[in-house]
Amino acid sequence: MAEKKTTTTKKTIAKKAEELAEKKAETQAEIIAAVVPAVSAEEIAEEEEISKEIAQAIKENTGKDRYFEAVGRRKTAVARVRLFTKGDKEFLVNSKSLKNYFPLPADQETATSSMKKMKCLDKFRVTVVVHGGGRHAQAEAVRHGTARVLVDFNNNFRKRLRKAGFLTRDPRMRERKKFGLKRARKSPQWAKR
Repeated sequence: MAEKKTTTTKKTIAKKAEELAEKKAETQAEIIAAVVPAVSAEEIAEEEEISKEIAQAIKENTGKDRYFEAVGRRKTAVARVRLFTKGDKEFLVNSKSLKNYFPLPADQETATSSMKKMKCLDKFRVTVVVHGGGRHAQAEAVRHGTARVLVDFNNNFRKRLRKAGFLTRDPRMRERKKFGLKRARKSPQWAKR
């Protein structure tokens, strides 16, 4: 009688262990599906098409020692961007590396976002001369300039960059100071008596 109980308990324990293992595998699959975004076949085909276009355009321009140039602006910051098809694949801002010039990761991400959108950050040598404004405005000016230069390089990039909003010049600027006021609209303190 004791032997039957142990064999039945062993069987029930084995069944429970199998059920738990199946549940664990299902939950792991659900976690992976939630964390890793599903990449559609259209996105993969689109990325392959972009890389083919870039490779073809680079082959067409390999014989020439030329570059593509564009200007990006934001507030009072102006960035002159040059995109070279030859040479080391690097991103220089005012003769410094991107990470040295823009120490904040958010500014680095902003400056390179148009290149990352088109999946061509490591395919070109990019030199930028930027002046005026603050660091954040300069990063946005670099983004605007790189988007424009990518459109000069390949006109097929225009639609995607326009949809992302990288080709639009942001016109918002600081309003000028008015006379008799402390700033554009702030007035000095006034007391009736």
